[in-house]
Amino acid sequence: MIRAICLLLFLPGLAQAACRQALALGLDVSESVATVENRIQLDGLAAALESTAVQEVLFIQPDAPIKILVYEWSGPADQTIIVPWATIASADDLAQVTQTLRTHQRRPTAPTTAIGSAMLAGFAYLEQQRDCWKRTLDLSGDGQSNTGPRPQTIGSEAIPNGVVVNGLVIGAGNMRGDDERFADIKALSSYYRSTVIRGPGSFVETALGFEGYAAAMERKLLRELAGLVMGSLEAAE
Repeated sequence: MIRAICLLLFLPGLAQAACRQALALGLDVSESVATVENRIQLDGLAAALESTAVQEVLFIQPDAPIKILVYEWSGPADQTIIVPWATIASADDLAQVTQTLRTHQRRPTAPTTAIGSAMLAGFAYLEQQRDCWKRTLDLSGDGQSNTGPRPQTIGSEAIPNGVVVNGLVIGAGNMRGDDERFADIKALSSYYRSTVIRGPGSFVETALGFEGYAAAMERKLLRELAGLVMGSLEAAE
């Protein structure tokens, strides 16, 4: 699979890109996310980025690298950048990002969940990377929006051209019964599909609880980067 991706990424036109993908990742730090769960979230993102499979795709074309930004969000006015835009062209670049994630301590924030505001902040960040061939916003969360602009009211005019919004929903922890946990993740996934994700090929990945976050994030990153391959096929036609 990796060999096929290598061939596709060197298609005419794509090789001249200054940046093949800008990826903004928004992490939920509202009241429903306990301190230990937030630590799992940050460490899980770091572990997913360091996985062998993700690194193989990240470093596949260093002259047209991926750019990553990570921010945390909760209430309407609570969006804080953890990792400013970083170009991932080498193992050293990646190590700096994962070190920042593993040492970050969240600041006090509003207890509410403002998904719409998190989306608008992500769009503003991605507008800083207009030279990238693809731009993607990832929102991780464990609940529905309960303050600020509702995500379903954010129209296409507010979305930067070509930006895709994907979601990673986190279900209830293992203190609840399996039936209740599966019902919870099903309902939250449906909510994200109907109100949050945007754009061609957008999708929702699921983690049954925070203990499954790292694996879910790895699956999502690989799927998003594989989507770039499909996009390159269309661009070459």
